[in-house]
Amino acid sequence: MTDRKTNSFNASHPTTGRFAPSPSGALHFGSLIAALASWLDARAQGGRWLLRIEDIDTPRNVAGADERIIATLANLGLEWDGEIVWQSHRLDRYREALARLSDAGRLYGCACTRREIADSRLARDGAHRYPGTCRAGLPEGRSARAWRVRTDPETLCFEDLLQGRHCENIEEEVGDFVLKRADGLFAYQLAVVVDDAEQGVTEIVRGADLLASTPRQIFLQRLLGYPEPRYLHLPVACNADGEKLSKQTRAPAITGNAPAAALAAALTFLGQQPPADAPRWAPRQVLDWALANWDRAKLPRRLSAPAAMDCPESESTLAAS
Repeated sequence: MTDRKTNSFNASHPTTGRFAPSPSGALHFGSLIAALASWLDARAQGGRWLLRIEDIDTPRNVAGADERIIATLANLGLEWDGEIVWQSHRLDRYREALARLSDAGRLYGCACTRREIADSRLARDGAHRYPGTCRAGLPEGRSARAWRVRTDPETLCFEDLLQGRHCENIEEEVGDFVLKRADGLFAYQLAVVVDDAEQGVTEIVRGADLLASTPRQIFLQRLLGYPEPRYLHLPVACNADGEKLSKQTRAPAITGNAPAAALAAALTFLGQQPPADAPRWAPRQVLDWALANWDRAKLPRRLSAPAAMDCPESESTLAAS
């Protein structure tokens, strides 16, 4: 599929947003919320909006999912600037960043298995805190399976544009975290930081499920000398059972049947209050209205919320929401 480019970017304006889905399944309503909000926030500032396919975790990739996501975004009218970036094409850049951290004495090999750290306490994101077993060197007779970054004992704080001030002592709450996994794959935390810096991303608008990852990403940005983007973490859309909409919870895919209805539902979730007849407009009309009326102050702050609709093609659900 060819890239769909827009001419809306003012070259003198530094604002750059992005949407970075993983190709582990089709675009669903929860992903649409993040895509639409990031598109609107960047465009409202006269900025660029980039599309990046985060296919670095190859065991989770579904064949053809990337092209289906790209086609769905195009059908919705969410056009992007420049060429699409695939993380799988950027492995050399991640190796270079890892080498820089190693040269700075920040990287060390870890021989621990998941089972060996399973009894350690949990971090905010549900992962086990690394207890530092290999921090002073590998145990005798063991070899490195993964590579971890050496963290600091200070508390790191940042101001989220929606959620407010967020602080974390990474060493205490997470521990030294993995940058290259035991299976040889680069970790998300490293790849996303390198990509955002090299693409000049200034605005990161995404779901609040990634809020807990942000201190680690800022920590890496500072170690690598990268600029820090601004962050805005949106409420996560949940199904009727209170589960985050995701491929794992079988969230229904966005299809091409009623793109305006899907956009209107996402705007409703985002507190933007589109006109009642917006689901019957053309997608471009919905986006034009949304861009003219985009208001960050109307965004809901809660970290999770019921989805505005159960299925993006159901106008009856829209009317009831």
